[in-house]
Amino acid sequence: MAEQSCLATNDWICGEYLRSRSQELADATLQHVGITVVSVLIGLAVAFPLALLARRGRGFAGPVLGLTTVLYTVPSLAMFSLLLPLFGLSAALVVTGLVLYSLTILVRNILAGLEAVPQEAKEAARGMGYGPARLLWEVELPLALPAVMAGLRIATVSTVALTTVGSLVGKGGLGNLIEDALPSFFKAQVLTASVLCVLLAVTADLLLLGLQRLLTPWTRISRTSGPARPGTPTDAGPPAPGTAQAGPSAPVKVSPKAEVG
Repeated sequence: MAEQSCLATNDWICGEYLRSRSQELADATLQHVGITVVSVLIGLAVAFPLALLARRGRGFAGPVLGLTTVLYTVPSLAMFSLLLPLFGLSAALVVTGLVLYSLTILVRNILAGLEAVPQEAKEAARGMGYGPARLLWEVELPLALPAVMAGLRIATVSTVALTTVGSLVGKGGLGNLIEDALPSFFKAQVLTASVLCVLLAVTADLLLLGLQRLLTPWTRISRTSGPARPGTPTDAGPPAPGTAQAGPSAPVKVSPKAEVG
């Protein structure tokens, strides 16, 4: 008696499904990646000025953070229903909803990173003649990158998962395959699409982690350098008599008033 195929027996793991539906899986994966990337990039572009606005004072921080938090609590079905008259059944509807959901994570992390910049570093930059714009781009933003990248990683993984909700309007990438398989409980399709979503999220997180380490090498150095052993000289030790102390902290101790005087 011939052995039945895994499609006929509706097995969870089915190589025949992967072979026969490879193009469908590839198309759904590409759509999923495209929607995720566009949503995160637009969300980052919107979150940055909002974080700068919130940093101006509590009068701005409260409304900005409150609004982004409220948007995050709106159910996805209600969000898409509210946006439907504006965008119709299109990918723009899904992207807009995902952008709004990503703001609460991105705005808070960007704001936290900027506020964590040491005051001494900013005062030293101002003493060297840095204006507000140059101070932001060349001093504050590089020092805030670890927090910004951490928020970007969380927002990206969250967006990968939320993109599947776009299947409500037929623009959910791998979520479309999951929704199509649920009525007949097509096990292989449900499992394959779900596993691909997890792999996309893990891959995106690892790529962003690598980018974070590439852009912030000083954080890796500070983590790998442990406490000094007793009896070994360290850079943090006191300078020898008659010698000047060198290091990146030396210019910080010179106040602008002393230079002017």
